[in-house]
Amino acid sequence: MKIKITGKELKITEAINDYVERKLDRVDKYFEESEAEVTLRTEKNTQIAEIYVTAAGEKYRAVTEDKDMYASIDKDIDILEGQIRKAKTKKEKMMKDSSLKSMEVESNVEKEIKDEIIKTSYYEIKPMLPEDAVLKLQESPSHNFLAFINVETGKVNVVHKLKDGKNYGIVEPEA
Repeated sequence: MKIKITGKELKITEAINDYVERKLDRVDKYFEESEAEVTLRTEKNTQIAEIYVTAAGEKYRAVTEDKDMYASIDKDIDILEGQIRKAKTKKEKMMKDSSLKSMEVESNVEKEIKDEIIKTSYYEIKPMLPEDAVLKLQESPSHNFLAFINVETGKVNVVHKLKDGKNYGIVEPEA
């Protein structure tokens, strides 16, 4: 682990330097390569330790203050370790879930799905005239239909492209 220790209004002694390096070993065990930036400072009677750890494309940060610099460093390490464990657990869970999803997809491929709703799409429905709906549908060549609220009737209508590819149809509720 690459460690950069900076002291603001505080001289970094060999003892503090060794202590920080020893404590950061707790964080380093989670990664192959990592970097840490440690800033230690004093404000009045308070000792503030700020630690940034960058590893595996992730950034972790902890800032604590205490009357004792060593206690402040300890709190930071505990916070960082918790953040790292949480992130690792989250990644492992995502990996596990994605492998379960791929297993489900593979099993679904074997069984052919018929007469079931397998996809839900959400569309924004705006009030407009049927002619405006046709123009809006023409703006999106990849879409085959457009749901809208007919300004004249106040009811939901659907404009759709017909199979000839040149003309349009409209679906209106009867009641």
